[in-house]
Amino acid sequence: MLLDFEKPIAELEEKLSSMKQLADENKVDVTEAVKSLEEKINSLKKETFNNLTRWQRVQLSRHADRPYTLDYIYAITNDFIELHGDRQVKDDKAMVGGFATIGKQTFMLIGQQKGRNTKQRQMRNFGMANPEGYRKALRLMKLAEKFDKPIVTFIDTPGAYPGLEAEERGQAEAIARNLKEMFTLKVPVICIVIGEGASGGALGIAIGDRVLMLENTWYSVISPENCSTILWRNWDHKEAAAEALKLTARDMLNFKLIDGIVKEPLGGAHMDPQAMYGIMKREIQKQYKELIKLTAEERISQRIEKFSAMGELK
Repeated sequence: MLLDFEKPIAELEEKLSSMKQLADENKVDVTEAVKSLEEKINSLKKETFNNLTRWQRVQLSRHADRPYTLDYIYAITNDFIELHGDRQVKDDKAMVGGFATIGKQTFMLIGQQKGRNTKQRQMRNFGMANPEGYRKALRLMKLAEKFDKPIVTFIDTPGAYPGLEAEERGQAEAIARNLKEMFTLKVPVICIVIGEGASGGALGIAIGDRVLMLENTWYSVISPENCSTILWRNWDHKEAAAEALKLTARDMLNFKLIDGIVKEPLGGAHMDPQAMYGIMKREIQKQYKELIKLTAEERISQRIEKFSAMGELK
């Protein structure tokens, strides 16, 4: 899948591939031409991806080839044990979690999971969790606290599921309870936005000692399309809505709503997943080493102070 702003780069890469193939077939030395074209491609990539609009970053965050929660978990661990169910209703496939080891440390890893194809998307409910998903997440967090294991959450959702049955089962209460309980968890909590971070659906697993965003992700109370629908009665103004919402990682850092930005490979996480997995693993280990130096009381106090200061007028 190519986004509009990726097409000029893809055309040059196709030209480069054809040039190499032609050179091999005719035994012609085109080293200089290849080098020149590679430099041009690299220069165009840097220019393009360093100057993306907010809407273009939203598009990148939804790229079909972008790594999802389970991709990261299976790539950075080799002993993941998935745990299921909220012990009340059922197992929500849109929310996954379980214990796994990163380096020599065991973590509780939790996150929203999207699907790659139509069948998977239906099973995962497009990454939109029901109340039982948030209750499962809280159950796993409490389990991690019981065994004194740090928690990492991966946020990637277009929002909590807004269906009637979800509201009947207490969607708002489930998310609100997560917010309350996460403030006082005694173990280190690291939250990372890896794709879309929409509304309370994202916030329901995003109260942590460290809240990070990947470079090409977004975090907002509403998506640009829904914002456009409310203000203009259609989706035609989604680009303007994205600019007005100021929802990118850089915006969030400037507003002091997150603690840091995790760089992605040039072109986005989907361009080099293996490199992205390595970056993610190192970032988690780095943040954990910093947090473990603090006592539980210090972490809880700083966590509460950080979120309480958000939105203050001075």
